[in-house]
Order: sequence, then structure tokens, then C-alpha cells
Amino acid sequence: MFWVLPLPWSPWGRPGVKALVTLGVFVTTLWNLKCFLSPSKGSGEDSKHTEPLVILVWEWPSKQVPNVSGDVCRELYGITGCRLTTEQRLLHQADVVVFPHSRLQPGQDRLPKERLPGQNWVWVSLESPSNTRALAEWNQTFNWVMTYRQDSDIFIPYGKLVPNRSDAVNIPAKTNLVSWVISNYHRTQKRAEVYKNLSRYLHVNIYGKANNKPLCKDCLLPTISKSKFYLAFENSIHRDYITEKLWRNSLLAGTVPVVLGPPRANYEQFIPADSFIHVNDFGSPEELATFLKTMNSSHYRQFFAWQRRFSVKLYTDWRERICTICTAYPHLPHGRLYPDLQRWFNS
Repeated sequence: MFWVLPLPWSPWGRPGVKALVTLGVFVTTLWNLKCFLSPSKGSGEDSKHTEPLVILVWEWPSKQVPNVSGDVCRELYGITGCRLTTEQRLLHQADVVVFPHSRLQPGQDRLPKERLPGQNWVWVSLESPSNTRALAEWNQTFNWVMTYRQDSDIFIPYGKLVPNRSDAVNIPAKTNLVSWVISNYHRTQKRAEVYKNLSRYLHVNIYGKANNKPLCKDCLLPTISKSKFYLAFENSIHRDYITEKLWRNSLLAGTVPVVLGPPRANYEQFIPADSFIHVNDFGSPEELATFLKTMNSSHYRQFFAWQRRFSVKLYTDWRERICTICTAYPHLPHGRLYPDLQRWFNS
């Protein structure tokens, strides 16, 4: 708003030069004052958005810490505006701090002593609730959760099917009926019980440390691919807990997964209904064994129809998982804390 001032007039009926200069200085002063009191919002917001989001991983989830220097999210995964670091001294610069549960110790003495205003802490785990301990100590600690659960703030599955139109169906040559790779065998587990009963009716080729037949990294898929079916048995049964046993050992290897885990409906949220066999589809292990042994080649090929529409993507690099925080960040709730982490994870 400007004020209109009476102008002194010269004897010749026109404004005097001094009066015009005075008026110009006054108007300029008012304009500068207006700009000072009401600065442009755009400049501040733009400068904020141009700064990369700093993600501090307090301790790396795996034993070997990869190179995270430079713009790794953009260079490896096409995610821009994201900076990863493992330098704990940069805590005061971090927008997000990531805490893998596998690195958390009982007691909170290894957590940062302070949390910056506006800084968000993330709890990360790929293990199931059955294999996750001491959650009660972390109530009112974390803003976001990052797990294999679809209802996590940041969803990190073990794998997924991505669209990939193709006319080819690739089924490796088969020499065995069923195989299973198992490292930790415990008789109390559901998968041990199902295997024991199933093995009464058919032979299962077992590999892994539990059977003193470990497979090297490059031997795993070629060995499994020779079997028509693979026992993708999870070590515990929980919602959305579908691991590399399905994605890598079965689908990527080119064999049909026989799954033991959450209900069929849960699997069908991830993969087509005709791409797998669920243990619960049968009334007894004997019925399942008969189904596998008597399946004809035409029926068997139908389990691979998904290959015409999709391909398997595995998530094996923790850098990719951490980088996805930057993609999700604008849509995440800020300022919220999980009051009971154990209750949420066991729900």
C-alpha cells in the first residue's frame, strides 16, 4: 500500500526537481521495506530442495561396509538428491538416521545421546518376529520402520516381479524331482515337520550346511535348477515374510516353488496364483507327494507362464534399500514415534 503525497509545485505549474527526487527516494524506500518484510517464499524453498537428503547409517547392516562415497544412489539406482554416509560424526547434519536391528545391543548406550529437532530415526529389520529379540527396549524411539512388511513406512521386500514382456519361457533341464537348501535345521520348526512327513513319500535332494553339503555362491542356482520343484520353506510363518527362498532359490533358478509360509492369499499379493504350489492346498503330505510325482509336462509348463509377463528382481544390496528412503521421504509422517514396536511387529 502506498500513500499519495501532495506535490509542491513550481511557479511554472510543474513539480519541482527536488520534489521528484524526494518522492522517488520515498517510494523506493517503501518498496525495499515491503520486500524485506515479505520475502519471496520460492527462494527459500528452492534452496532447501536443492540440498541432498543426508541418510546416516549408524552401523551398516552387513559385516562388510561397501563404498557409499559420492552420489551412489544416483549412480547405481537413479535416485537423485540423496547422500549416504556411515560417518557418525555427521550426526548433526543427518536428516535421517538408520538403525539396523541386527546391530542394536540390549540397552540404549550405543544410540546417539541426542536427537536433532526434525531428525527422523528408522528401525530396520529383514528378520521375522520369531527371530527378533529385545524389541520392548525400543518403545518411543523410532519414527519409521523399514521391513519386509507391506505396511512398513519403507517397504523393503526380498524380491519382486517386474513387468517384462517376453515370448520366451525358460525351463532348465531337469534331472531331479525335489530339492531343498537348508542351513539351520531345528526339529521344532514347522518346516522340519513338513519335510519329515513329505520325505516318507518321495525323495528330496538336500543341500546346505545342515546336511554337510554346502553350495558355493556360483553353484547354488545351477544345482537347484536341475530339480522340478523346490521346497521354499520359511523358517517361521508370519505375514509378508517371503524371503529369497522363493525369489532366488525358486523363481530365479527356474524351478517351481512349493511354499510353506503365510497363507496362499498373502503369496498371491506378490506372485501369480498359478506360479507356485502351497503346502496348505493339500490335505496331507501324501497328497502333496502324489501331486508332485504324477504331474505331466503340460501341467508343469503352466507354472512358468509368469515368465511371459515378468522377470525377477532381487534386492541384495543394502545401499539400494537405504537409498529408497529418499524416494519415500516426502510422503512419510514426520514427528511420530512408535509407542510399542514389539506390538506392531508381532501384529
